[in-house]
Amino acid sequence: MDQKVDWSQLPTELLPKIGKYLDDHIDVLRFRSVCKLFRSSIPPSLPNSPSFPLQIPQPLNISLNSYLYQSTVYLIELTDASSNSNLASSSSSSKGWLIKVLESKNQPLSLLSPISDRKLSYPLSINNSSLMPLNLLNYRATQLCKSYTVEKPIRFSSSVSKVVFYPNSPWNGVEDCVSCYIFEEGKLGIMKHRDQKWNLVDDKNFYYDDVIVFKGQFYVTDKWGTISWIDISSLKLIQFSPPLCGFGNKKYLVESCGSLYVVDRYYESENMRRNYVGRQHDRDDVVESFKIYKLDEEWGKWVDMKNLSDRAFILSKSCNFCVSTKELIGYEGNCIYFRDSFDVLMYNLDDRKISTVDFNPCIDKTLWCHAPWLRC
Repeated sequence: MDQKVDWSQLPTELLPKIGKYLDDHIDVLRFRSVCKLFRSSIPPSLPNSPSFPLQIPQPLNISLNSYLYQSTVYLIELTDASSNSNLASSSSSSKGWLIKVLESKNQPLSLLSPISDRKLSYPLSINNSSLMPLNLLNYRATQLCKSYTVEKPIRFSSSVSKVVFYPNSPWNGVEDCVSCYIFEEGKLGIMKHRDQKWNLVDDKNFYYDDVIVFKGQFYVTDKWGTISWIDISSLKLIQFSPPLCGFGNKKYLVESCGSLYVVDRYYESENMRRNYVGRQHDRDDVVESFKIYKLDEEWGKWVDMKNLSDRAFILSKSCNFCVSTKELIGYEGNCIYFRDSFDVLMYNLDDRKISTVDFNPCIDKTLWCHAPWLRC
């Protein structure tokens, strides 16, 4: 097992087959960077694969268009091949960091906080003439999830609270992709890009809270915690779970270890808000607590989760995902990270307390020391 393998000597007929299983553009880039033979075996992507921002029509009969932007959350780790000894020596463990990258064909990549979605600025080089580069020879970037946001004409569009996009890989044409939207008023919409037409799904129910892609399907939850999946061909909802009947104010969907979870978010009562110390009280999103439920698909029932062990749930504005804190610097297990109007917060399931964390807990001081490209 300790014997090194020269991957450039793989049979040439295997290379295109391996390449087609790479769904992330960075993985495609790394694959094509191995050698000339690897680079010539697959193209960078299909000519008509999704390229962001994507122009999308308004859900109403308005001539103006919106734009769909994509961000990707990566786990950044040091590689053994790092040529800078300071990188390896300054990191006392094999843990990594989270970053979110906003992609655009019209401008350079932008770094975002994976929790607050706030944009981080790139530092300039020593002579302030160019941006600090990220050398992928020193870092391994593993894709964790993708998220999407909509930039819209403010006066003419309903506000979008959540959007997901599927399928999305370098080997899919944009005409085969579908967007699923939840608007702030709770309506659920579908747009097939090959049709360039919006449709409301279940126009009698305006109480949808969240949507994710799970096992190649769109899954949604309403305010009662009932999960359904969307039949794209018929635009009908198929109930997937029994009602949760949670009494929280907002439901979030999270996938973890191949299972679906609902995070029920409870807001404070007015009396508790008046007694809340150290915060402004003129807003509606002060959180009192969370509850987490796992869907047991085999028995068709909900399981009340009291402990996430070393896992943490991230509830950002554009996506929800789960991380193993054993692999990360700056995150604690058995916690929920989220944002309110002003702060990034952490809810600890052990003591059920909420605390304010640094603006971007994923960016540890050690990463700032040896990764100047990530410095604010």
